[in-house]
Amino acid sequence: MSGADQRTTVVVTGLGATTPLGGDVASTWSALLEGRSGVRTLPYPWVEEHQLPVRIAATIAVEPAEVLSKPETKRWDRSAQFALVAAREAWKDAGAPEVDGDRIGVAVASGIGGVTTLLDAYDRLKARGPRGVLPLTVPMLMGNSPAAAIGLEVEARAGVHTPVSACASGAEAIAYGTEMIRSGRADVVIAGGTEACIHVLPLAAFNSMQALSTRNDEPARASRPYDKGRDGFVMGEGAGVVVLESEAHARARGATVYAEVLGAGMTSDAHHIAAPEPDGKGASRAMLAALQDAGVTPSDIAHVNAHATSTPVGDIAEALAIRAAFGDRGREIPVTSTKSMTGHLLGAAGAVESIACILAMRHGTIPPTINVDDPDDHIGLDVVANEPRPIGEGVSLNNSFGFGGHNVALVLRADRAS
Repeated sequence: MSGADQRTTVVVTGLGATTPLGGDVASTWSALLEGRSGVRTLPYPWVEEHQLPVRIAATIAVEPAEVLSKPETKRWDRSAQFALVAAREAWKDAGAPEVDGDRIGVAVASGIGGVTTLLDAYDRLKARGPRGVLPLTVPMLMGNSPAAAIGLEVEARAGVHTPVSACASGAEAIAYGTEMIRSGRADVVIAGGTEACIHVLPLAAFNSMQALSTRNDEPARASRPYDKGRDGFVMGEGAGVVVLESEAHARARGATVYAEVLGAGMTSDAHHIAAPEPDGKGASRAMLAALQDAGVTPSDIAHVNAHATSTPVGDIAEALAIRAAFGDRGREIPVTSTKSMTGHLLGAAGAVESIACILAMRHGTIPPTINVDDPDDHIGLDVVANEPRPIGEGVSLNNSFGFGGHNVALVLRADRAS
């Protein structure tokens, strides 16, 4: 991304979400402030059938079938259904702007894509042969399916994109959408992330990596970033979407402006396909790059929404990265992990957490990190533990990291709601 001077200002004019905490932004935000967990015991028969060691996940609070039409639920993979629900809320929230399709873009990501469609199609193939595979299988399983679904709905012709960077995908999509507007390709971009992979095979695969919590007897207490007793992340599902616009375009049509996307930083570790660089050097560089792009300093940061997934190694690597990037200031900045409540939404995480950052600044309150009963001595951060906290003046930093060594940091600024 370019420097902070002489460029188009990009603002957020619409918010949309469907998460384990609620079927829209308002219910999700309310649950975050209450410190309520969206992690539940899995109700599916395949848990017992396959004797799955992991029996919990942060499943969606409102099924898309309750919101979408029956043809839509048959036409789109679950990941695209989540994306459509969130995008429609965001578009309506933005005032359903009347924009020439040549000036509308979409950047909506997914880390894993239509995996449930693919696995279900394979089951059909085994049971019924080739004729049992549905004609819409390929369009449904494509990783770009959610972005395409949204692009078709709003007739976006400035470009429809799906950046894939594992658990950093949603944040990278917002960065990409911001650059689309900065570069002049679009006036309005629908950006965010979605994920729907709570299925026996992905859960078994992540469990084989020893990445997931197995605190099956206490679902609501399983996701516990920064706590000594953390034993892995909890899989989540859902979507988060924002409407981005150039400030000039938003002001000209009288739109409500929630926030400004000040800057983004993206780096890669070149260390390991799954493990983070132990000292957090790549993550640290991403944070510093985001601040430089935004034209702010560490003293301007009022709050960090950390990636903090609740893995023993990952939480410490990020803590080291924050302290390396910001020095002594890194120990003073209030840090929270909303994944303690939502679980890890993988490719949707960065987008949902960007919305949480925006609302924290607008409402003057940082959501807590729940389940911090015995803080890890090695973290060395000012963790907003168990109770919300007032936020000071300044900007928010949202961190998102992904398998493959992807690091994305976003700097967001929002005025207090009047």
